[in-house]
Amino acid sequence: MQFTDFSKLDLSRLPSPCFVVDEVAVERNLRILSEVAEASGAKVLGALKAFSMWSLGDLTGKYLSGTCASGLHEARLGYEEYGGEVHAFAAAFSQADIDELLTFAHHIVFNSCGQWLRFREQCLAAREKRPELHFGLRINPEHSEGTVPIYDPCSPGSRLGIPLSQLDEAALEGITGLHFHTLCEQGFDPLARTVAAVEDKFGHLLPKMQWINFGGGHHITADGYDINGLVDLVQAFKQRHDVEVYMEPGEAMAIGTGILSCEVLDITWNQLNQAILDTSATCHMPDTLEMPYRPDITGAGEADEFEHTYRLGGLTCLAGDVIGDYSFPEPLKIGQRLVFEDMSHYTMVKTTTFNGTKLPAIAIWNSETDALRVVKQFGYQDFKHRLS
Repeated sequence: MQFTDFSKLDLSRLPSPCFVVDEVAVERNLRILSEVAEASGAKVLGALKAFSMWSLGDLTGKYLSGTCASGLHEARLGYEEYGGEVHAFAAAFSQADIDELLTFAHHIVFNSCGQWLRFREQCLAAREKRPELHFGLRINPEHSEGTVPIYDPCSPGSRLGIPLSQLDEAALEGITGLHFHTLCEQGFDPLARTVAAVEDKFGHLLPKMQWINFGGGHHITADGYDINGLVDLVQAFKQRHDVEVYMEPGEAMAIGTGILSCEVLDITWNQLNQAILDTSATCHMPDTLEMPYRPDITGAGEADEFEHTYRLGGLTCLAGDVIGDYSFPEPLKIGQRLVFEDMSHYTMVKTTTFNGTKLPAIAIWNSETDALRVVKQFGYQDFKHRLS
């Protein structure tokens, strides 16, 4: 894949800070996902938890079979703005969640047998009126492929998914499918090993099922992903078990499609040069603290790689609101724009207004025509109306 060259975009046309997404690149990723679906026979859903830029919902709906959600509001967004199937999972649903989901969702996946038994009578009654409704259980194959525990659904003691020892097979009446999710921005080989673990532990249940969901975390549109291996795996699985296969990549929709543009507000010194930006690690890119990871900046390098090194920090009062240490060929200047690369997925969906920090604007750019539209700007009212 080719990352979009955002150097062609005149940053002065943007408010600051601003997320910018290239619609050409998004369509490129969606086309790849659609081709995988067609070749493998799987149905591919877009995971809104990673990228829920609903201004591109119509475009997404042209290529994918629908959306998957991690709660009621994401599910409703998928239903209203994307079209196709709506799949919903949550660690636990409230009565109010179920009441509403049963009116529009297509698949509802429960995280425990207890939750399913609590709502089973109501769910089966709803299916009498809406035959397209399906209900599933999330299983935990207890097979870890993740390296960061906070993002590993199969880490010891995980609350996500049902281990085989806790699966009450007498509760399967009305269940038509199983769901597992174990990956996080990973390639094909971890999926292949996970599928083998699922078949080893839960294979005896598959003859009773109509579908299985391989979950998300598939880096299908990233460089080097073994697409042929994925296609072969899905085809073989479908043939062995006679089930429909779903996948729900999230970041794969948005890899390489967007940036976060920001501005240098101040330059200070405390043991090293400090640059204060109008963006924030804790408010606008929390994975830099949680995972953690270091986002690339266009034209910058590691600390001391170039002549001028700065610690880049956000504008909040949190002492740890630090993005990292970067070096630049030339000194930074107040008012200068910086570009954090590959910032579409797991960014906009995680922003907060801690300290009343202004949320970045959201813009759509077309890298072929240079057309630019700012689709959303945020201000004081957005902060105020989150509170009371």
